[in-house]
Amino acid sequence: MELSRKHNSISPSLTLAISAKAKKMKEEGIDVISFSVGEPDFNTPENIRKAAIEAINRGNIGYTAASGMPSLKESICKKLKNENGLEYTPDQIIVSNGAKHSLYNIFQAICNEGDEVIMASPYWVSYPELVKMAGGVPVLVECSEENDFKFDVENLEKYISKNTKAIILNSPSNPTGSVYTVEELEKIAQIAIKHNIIVVSDEIYEKLVYDEVKHVSIASLNDKIKDLTIVVNGLSKGYAMTGWRIGYTASNKQIAKIMGNIQSHATSNPNTIAQYASIEALEGDQSSIELMRKEFDKRRKEMVQRVNNIKGLSCREPKGAFYVMVNISNVIGKEFNGKILNSSMDVAEYLLEKAAVAVVPGICFGDDRYIRLSYATSLENIIEGLNRIEKAIC
Repeated sequence: MELSRKHNSISPSLTLAISAKAKKMKEEGIDVISFSVGEPDFNTPENIRKAAIEAINRGNIGYTAASGMPSLKESICKKLKNENGLEYTPDQIIVSNGAKHSLYNIFQAICNEGDEVIMASPYWVSYPELVKMAGGVPVLVECSEENDFKFDVENLEKYISKNTKAIILNSPSNPTGSVYTVEELEKIAQIAIKHNIIVVSDEIYEKLVYDEVKHVSIASLNDKIKDLTIVVNGLSKGYAMTGWRIGYTASNKQIAKIMGNIQSHATSNPNTIAQYASIEALEGDQSSIELMRKEFDKRRKEMVQRVNNIKGLSCREPKGAFYVMVNISNVIGKEFNGKILNSSMDVAEYLLEKAAVAVVPGICFGDDRYIRLSYATSLENIIEGLNRIEKAIC
């Protein structure tokens, strides 16, 4: 029996596989330090947790509208207006089961068989697979470390063809931590408008920016690019709400309607309790969010400094999110403790087995010359983990 050819080609998430192996080692009593996690290590702020408990006690926690509660959509509209300078109405908002689900909805809604979607490489691990699941074709644009892993906007147009449907813009970026400037966004917007291309703007890490860097949504530049842009965001990263599974999109009404129809059949509404909590997250006290950001900033500086002091490793200082892309080019091909490391996967497996440190191989993100470290862990873990890495490769 032949099963789905399209979905049979989908690759499993290697990032989750590394995390699973590290967790298994921990269960066996091994002191593993994980730099592989993609979620804040802070508890969800107390006011948000209390709002969820109050929602449960009120008892009004049945089904909601499939695309999200009107009250939450109103809160999202307020947030987009006040923080991003974007005017949307509730019928342009789709609330989903996390930003990944939002991205799934997007590509199912916009892609036809053979449509091309341009994305920067290194890329977030699920982008190519989500496009392929929708029958689309990922077009990878190799982005240099010297340009902070961002599109070279002067050469971006050469990747556009008659089949190009969309460009994915991830700022701040997972896995690189890069953030696009207003000038870069303006050039990308001009290209998108010229060729009538949709921009999928993944802004899930917008609250985690550093060094006086300001996040700007490409949709805020002008009305033409706003109509072509699908803004993707959620509560997971900025509010330490990964397990609550609330993401959302803002787009033109035509795209929003299609995504809402897809979701109505695929999942129905996002978790009702989490939706009530998300209203509090967006409209309540924001002070704890800034405290988390400042702590991430301290960890970022420590990790970058330590990495660049380890022989054979180097990295650039990320401007957002909570990841560092570490260049391992000077380690590849060398032998350590009887093992030759020929790839980023070899390096990741070696560090896990030899040093009990979990990292993510760069091949997961399309570039085998790197490993990704997350600083969503304590300063103590960062210091100890990097000491172990240094000992293992020096």
